[in-house]
Amino acid sequence: MPLTLTQSAAAAPADSAWPAAQNPRAVGYWLLIICAMLLVMIVLGGTTRLTGSGLSIMEWAPVDGFLPPLSQTEWQRLFTLYQKIPQYTLLHQGFGLDGFKHIFWLEWLHRLWGRLIGIGFFVPLCWFLWQRQLSNRLLWRLAALFILGGMQGAVGWFMVASGFEPDSTAVSPYRLVAHLSLALILYSALLWTALSLLHPTQKPAPRWAWLNRGAVFLVCCVALTIIAGGFVSGLHAGLIYNTFPLMDGRLVPGSYFALSPWFSNLTSNIAAVQFDHRALATLTAVTALIVVAYGFAKRPNLSIRIALGCVLGSVVLQYMLGVATLLYVVPLPLAASHQATAVLLLSSALFLLHTTRLSEPS
Repeated sequence: MPLTLTQSAAAAPADSAWPAAQNPRAVGYWLLIICAMLLVMIVLGGTTRLTGSGLSIMEWAPVDGFLPPLSQTEWQRLFTLYQKIPQYTLLHQGFGLDGFKHIFWLEWLHRLWGRLIGIGFFVPLCWFLWQRQLSNRLLWRLAALFILGGMQGAVGWFMVASGFEPDSTAVSPYRLVAHLSLALILYSALLWTALSLLHPTQKPAPRWAWLNRGAVFLVCCVALTIIAGGFVSGLHAGLIYNTFPLMDGRLVPGSYFALSPWFSNLTSNIAAVQFDHRALATLTAVTALIVVAYGFAKRPNLSIRIALGCVLGSVVLQYMLGVATLLYVVPLPLAASHQATAVLLLSSALFLLHTTRLSEPS
């Protein structure tokens, strides 16, 4: 993501809302790399969900699981464990060891990448600490984010364990959304911290107050839309009503309130869940277009123009990918691209929010 480096963090006032570092650019770029790794992690997680690979590893071994099975005996042991869960007996019975290996590798890669993110965060953190590059305030922030990352791994296993329940062939949609939400929180916190180190300023700019408020609303819309998409994924709701903009010939599906009590439709009714995701996506797109139009009308500086351009490009691409994913009944390449672009749209909205909060009125 393009950034404008206006000044060093050393020029920020002592009471700045964001922590300073002696070498802010190095720390900021490192955090952006971690954000990129998290983006890949989120897409890998979505791909394991789409391919049904997430339940192929029935053990949580944070250390031992770093290596894949190295012998035929170990492969057979893991396959025997998998044969005991409902997903195998109800969906994959008889697909053999080769079929198991096919779904195993994707889930193993997903978990390996999570471990690499942990190493990629912890080792440079220790180096920056040893070099005295971190203020106490920034150190505590980064330590909290590292702990949050460890919690994400635990929540991931909590999600996977829900797929071992009797008659279950997939993980709980609620646990899936919890796992996704925590990933978004971690990603957003890292990105915001990186932006604050790379793009500091001495004072906010009142000129951009309304644009900043629009960016706040846009970030909320994007986050809610992604969460709604988590329920769509969890319920496989994208496999039905594969027309747009109508659903079964109607704008609002007739079965929207099929469940009782009514609020259970929001998370458990396939028709309602897909409609809500569509509605929130459209609200997000309209909000983004209004914010972009208003922002450019105010003749912004270069930083804000870049942020507005990122928002415009990512929201158009994301909406097109969403419609295409639905019409073509969730093919893996389109679905994975849709999930990746959702995170890029969130990044663009946060970038705009940060830039309008801190940018000088020039």
